[in-house]
Amino acid sequence: MRTLSPSSEVARFGPYEVNVHSGEVRKFGTRVKLGEQPLRILILLMERPGELVTREELRTRLWSDDTFVDFDHGLNSAVQRLREGLSDTAQKEQWIETVPRRGYRFVGTVEWTRGNGSAPPSETNTASSPEIAVERPETVAATLSAPEPSLLYRWRFAWIALAVALVAAVLVKTGAGGKRATLSTIRSLAVLPLENLSGDPGQGYFVDGMTDELITALAKNRSLRVISRTSAMQYKGVRRSVRDIARELGVDGILEGSVSRSGERVHMTVQLIHGASDTHVWAESYDRDLSQALTLPSELAQTIARQVQAAVSTPMQRYINPEAHDLYLHGRYIWFSHVSDPSREYFEKAIQLQPDYAAAWSGLSDYYGGRAVGGADPPGRFRDNWEADARKAVELDDSLADAHNSLAAWYFFGAWDWKNSEAESLRAIEVNPNYAESYHVYSYLLIILSRPKEALEIQSRGMEVDPFARPWALGFTYYHLRQFDPAINELRVRAEASPTDVTVHDVLAAAYRRAGRDKEAVEEWQQYYQLVENQEGLAIIRRALQRGDYQSVVEWRYQKDKVAARGKYWSPFWLALKSADAGKREETLRLLEDALREHSPRLVFLQNEPVFDFLHSEPRYQAIVQKLGLPAN
Repeated sequence: MRTLSPSSEVARFGPYEVNVHSGEVRKFGTRVKLGEQPLRILILLMERPGELVTREELRTRLWSDDTFVDFDHGLNSAVQRLREGLSDTAQKEQWIETVPRRGYRFVGTVEWTRGNGSAPPSETNTASSPEIAVERPETVAATLSAPEPSLLYRWRFAWIALAVALVAAVLVKTGAGGKRATLSTIRSLAVLPLENLSGDPGQGYFVDGMTDELITALAKNRSLRVISRTSAMQYKGVRRSVRDIARELGVDGILEGSVSRSGERVHMTVQLIHGASDTHVWAESYDRDLSQALTLPSELAQTIARQVQAAVSTPMQRYINPEAHDLYLHGRYIWFSHVSDPSREYFEKAIQLQPDYAAAWSGLSDYYGGRAVGGADPPGRFRDNWEADARKAVELDDSLADAHNSLAAWYFFGAWDWKNSEAESLRAIEVNPNYAESYHVYSYLLIILSRPKEALEIQSRGMEVDPFARPWALGFTYYHLRQFDPAINELRVRAEASPTDVTVHDVLAAAYRRAGRDKEAVEEWQQYYQLVENQEGLAIIRRALQRGDYQSVVEWRYQKDKVAARGKYWSPFWLALKSADAGKREETLRLLEDALREHSPRLVFLQNEPVFDFLHSEPRYQAIVQKLGLPAN
């Protein structure tokens, strides 16, 4: 808890950073617009995290004395705008908790620093000083809860904080557990993309694969939070200070290094850095034959866990053919690049070399599932492969989260078996709590099972683990729960942070449409068609914006896909989304019936696609819902 808020202070909680002096609020480094009154409320609540701030105190501190009649409305409106800016809701109070008829409290963990990155002398944050804890006297706590703490208590608390800092400094300087004190503060970690020093750009897949496997191995240590691969990969080739990267990713430590591969020899150098102080706390180099290099990620994870005093898990050692492993890394490298077609070839070759390679079977199942869910292939084309490969992966390695997630996705999209899908999702999370994709699939299930609060909680946890793999995911969840304003707020922030992600713009356009904001929807489609370089679409949109004829864009989008569907396979469900948006009742019902007959994977979202809401009273629509076995919502 804090006693002072010097104008130069910066508060950080979760992905947010609040500069008290400038009034700027940022999420993952992207500016969030709050407005003056919501910002003042946020600062007041953050100054006393966990404490109730009454409505009367808020009126006294933040409203003028002559504000009486409109105060309740003004406060409710300001808190609502604050929640929207923080992607918070009354149903999911992640940061601001409402105490009915009494007031509000901030329920997150706040870290206060000065603008230069140092902690203010008036601050005592016992959470960041695990070696030393200070109990605050009750009299001081009582004074801190008053609207204006006295200067005497402010200075008393400042002296306590200063004494703590001096003792800690002496411990570090004298070596009395100095290194341990630094390492013991590392409870979260990001592995930056290892640098390829092979002199051969073609080895990029191998180096990125080693990065990915190191992250996976580290994430198995339950007491250590490890940032996901895609979040870390955004820093590939970027020259930024370790302190800045640690702050942006919200981690205590950074692991960086390099890999060089020459023939059958692999050399790896890694170093662990304490983010806040930019201090090197551990480094090591390794030389291995290619066959021995396969175990390096697990070996490193064990060593690093011991260094930071995290719980060390001892993975079961499995033999992996080095050449098969190389092919698998190549396939996953392509898969993560969102180019799925060539990945199949690499996964299949890896399996030919080593038939009991579970990760390769999981990759192959994901390939088939992605093709079916995305509408690129008829669902029946690779249906058996999709299921069998996922089951094979789990059979070969029950401890592999990827395998359980592949099977959960099959049960959800392919078999429409909600019970087993949930069991496999929970198993994937249990095996590896830092595997973001398992949260993503599980949130889908919770949406269609009409468990909205859980769906938001699970998707939020997945976004915390990996905010960059699917930057649209939380907004997508809000959208399917028909919470359009929170969806818009979330997706606008993501669009600024990930401006080239086409799905962010597409989902944001859909949210604008359902919120009745057609002009903004068309503007988002304009961003979408610019990214996919569709000149016809851009011309249509420019004319529509000039005339204010936004419906013409909706009609064009539908007709374009309808024409395309005549020449090749086109998922009837995906086409139904466009026809429904254009208001084509009969055509949409026919397409949905076609989707049911072919067992279209995305049909599971039928009740949660707001674009179909105008059909809910139709008997044909109700019959489809009944045959799907979906619970009423």
